Amino acid sequence: MIEELLPESVVCVEAFGAEGVREFGDAPLYPEEEALVARSVAKRRREFTVVRACARRAMEKLGVPPQPVLPGERGAPGWPEGLAGSMTHCDGYAAAALVRAADLASVGIDAEPHEPLPEGVLSAVALPAEEERLRRLAADRPEVHWDRLLFSAKESVYKAWFPLTRKWLDFSEADIDLPAGTAGQPYGTFRARLLVPGPVVDGHRLGHFEGTWTVRRGLVATSVSVHHA
Repeated sequence: MIEELLPESVVCVEAFGAEGVREFGDAPLYPEEEALVARSVAKRRREFTVVRACARRAMEKLGVPPQPVLPGERGAPGWPEGLAGSMTHCDGYAAAALVRAADLASVGIDAEPHEPLPEGVLSAVALPAEEERLRRLAADRPEVHWDRLLFSAKESVYKAWFPLTRKWLDFSEADIDLPAGTAGQPYGTFRARLLVPGPVVDGHRLGHFEGTWTVRRGLVATSVSVHHA
C-alpha cells in the first residue's frame, strides 16, 4: 500500500492484520531491542516486533545485513550507515520504508485507521487555514476522513524533517495543502509549506515538502520523499 506512494528506489515491507502478525510477530529481537520491551504489554511488544521485522526484511532487500533498530533522539529510529528510512504501525498494519541515502535525502511514512480523529485533536494539530480547507474537502468528497489524512500527512512530514534537522517540528509549523483529487480515486498528493526555516539539502534550503496519500483497506497512508537537489 505505502510502497505505491514511494519512488522506485525505496524498498517498503508491509504487514497486514493477523496474516502479518503470523509472518512477523514471532521474529527474534536483538538483546538491546528486547530490553526496551521486556516489561511492555503484549500489544506494544507485538507492534514493536512486527515493524522491526519489516525493517530487517527491507535491509535484506537492499543488501544490508540485518541489525537492531533502536530509538534515538525523540524516538527516531537509528538506521545503518548509508540508509535513510521510516517506520509506522497502527492496529492491523505495520510498514518500514528504507532507501540508500545516496538516492533520497530523507523519507517519512505514516498509516492511520481511516476514521475521524478523536474529539479535540483536530483543533490541536490544524492551522485555521487548514481547517477551512478541510471543510471544503469534506463537502466535495465526504467519503474521505480528511482530518485523519491531515494528521497522517503531518506525521510523515515530521518523520522526513527530523533526520535532516535533528530539531522538533510542531504541528503548527507546517501548512498542509491537500487537493481533493479526482472523485472516486483513493489517492492523491499534498504539499507541506514549512513555516520555519527548512532543512538544507545539498546546499539548498527547502521551503516545502511534497507528499502522497492513499485510502485503502480501512487505512489512510501518507508518505514524504525528500530528493537530493
